[in-house]
Amino acid sequence: MTASTWEGVHRAAAEAALGVPGLEALQPTLADRLALAASHARHAMTSSTTPPCEGAGIRCERTPDGGCHVEVRCILRTDRRVVDIARQVRDEVKDAVTAHLAQHRKVVPVLVTVTVTVTRIV
Repeated sequence: MTASTWEGVHRAAAEAALGVPGLEALQPTLADRLALAASHARHAMTSSTTPPCEGAGIRCERTPDGGCHVEVRCILRTDRRVVDIARQVRDEVKDAVTAHLAQHRKVVPVLVTVTVTVTRIV
C-alpha cells in the first residue's frame, strides 16, 4: 500500500472512532507527543505554511499475512458501559477502514484493537 493509502486508513479510523458516543478523545502515546513537539518546532523554524498532522491515538501497520492492523487508544466517558463503547469503536473503525481500502481496490483482512487507557467519570 502507498503512503497516501495508509494516511487515508489512519484518517478513516480516527474519524470513525471519534464518531462513537461516549468516546471523549484519542489518547496519544509518548512517541506521538514527542513527534508532534518536534514537528511543531520544525514548522516554526521554517517558512512552510502546512501545519503538522496531529493523528495521535491511532496506529496502523501491515500484518505478516498482508492485512491491516489498526490500534485505537482512547479516553472514554462512563455514561455507557466501557465494553459497549469499546466494541462499537472496534466495529465502526473496522467498517470504515474496510470501506476505505475497498475504494482503493485493496481487499485485505482488517484487525482492530481498542485500548482504553483512561476512563473519565461524568
